[in-house]
Amino acid sequence: MTKNALVLAVPSKGRLQENAARFFSRAGLDLVQGRGLRDYRGTLAGFDAVEVAYLPVSDIVGQLADGSVHLGIAGEDLLREQVREADQRVALLAPLGFGNADVVVAVPQAWIDVRTTADLEDVAAIFHARRGRRMRVATKYLNLTRAFFATHGVTDYRIVESFGATEGAPAAGTAELIVDITTTGATLAANGLKVLDDGVMLRSEANLMASLRATWSNEALAAVRMILARIAAEEAARTSRELRARFSRPDAALADEARHLFDAVFFPSGSPDMQTYHCRINRVGPMADWLVGKGAEQVIVTPLDYVFASSNGLYETLAGRLSAVG
Repeated sequence: MTKNALVLAVPSKGRLQENAARFFSRAGLDLVQGRGLRDYRGTLAGFDAVEVAYLPVSDIVGQLADGSVHLGIAGEDLLREQVREADQRVALLAPLGFGNADVVVAVPQAWIDVRTTADLEDVAAIFHARRGRRMRVATKYLNLTRAFFATHGVTDYRIVESFGATEGAPAAGTAELIVDITTTGATLAANGLKVLDDGVMLRSEANLMASLRATWSNEALAAVRMILARIAAEEAARTSRELRARFSRPDAALADEARHLFDAVFFPSGSPDMQTYHCRINRVGPMADWLVGKGAEQVIVTPLDYVFASSNGLYETLAGRLSAVG
C-alpha cells in the first residue's frame, strides 16, 4: 500500500458493517478484511490503491472531518451531531437505504395541549414559574438539540445528557422530554411519549461520504472515480429495466415520443423489427402498455446487471466540491 492510497472507512461491526459489505458487493466491490474479523485493516479486491479501515462509526465521522480517511459510511445524524460546519468538511455522496432513523423531539402523551415546538416555550415558562427550575431535555444529541431549539425559539430549558435508554427518562423523573432517534415510534409509544408534529429534526440514514479535508492524490482520485462509477452503474441497473419491443412495422418516431413521455433511453438494435429501451422501474408497466398500443406485437422486460455511462454524476459531485474548497 502506498502513501497515496485512497482510504475507505467502513463500520467495524454489527448490522452497519454487514449492510456496508452488501452495498459494495452489489456494485462488484468486495471488501477483504485482512486476516479475519479481528483485523481492522483490509483491502478492496482488484484495487491496489485502496486501503480499507474498519472503524467505529463515530470514529469514521471524525476521521472524515479531519481528513484522515477519504471515503466512509456513516449515519448523517452522527455527522451533524459531531462535526461543526459539516458541509464544509464532508460531502454526502449517496444515501444507502439502510440505517434509517429520525432524530425527534418527544414529549409525554399526557401533554395533550403540546403539539408543536411553539408550545414548548410556553410549557418551559410555566414549568420554571411553578417549580423554580428549567425544563429538562434528555438526549445524546446535544448539538443538534441546541441548534434545533434555537431555530424554533425555545430557550428556557436544560439538557440532561443521556448515556442509556433515553426514552425512559421522563418516566424515571430525570427529564420532562427527550430528543432521540426512532425508526417506527413504537418504543416511544411504549414509554408514553409522542413526537411533536414538527418535531422531526433530521431524517437520517447511512450515507456514502467523502472528506473534503483529505489529501486527494492522483492515485486516490483515479481509484474513487472507478469506485463511484461502479456504484452508479449498479444503482442505474437496479432502478431501471430494459424493454425490447417487436414490431411488424417499426416506427422510428416512437423513440422521441418514448423519451418525452417516459424519460426512456432508446438503443438502436441490429434487428429492424426490434426496438430497445431503458426506463425507470416505475414506468415499465405504462410504457409497455403504450408500446403495445403503438403496434408492438410483444414487449420483453429484463433486469440489468450494470449500466455504465460516460458521465459519472457521483464523481462529478465530489470533484465539484473538492474544487470549491480549493
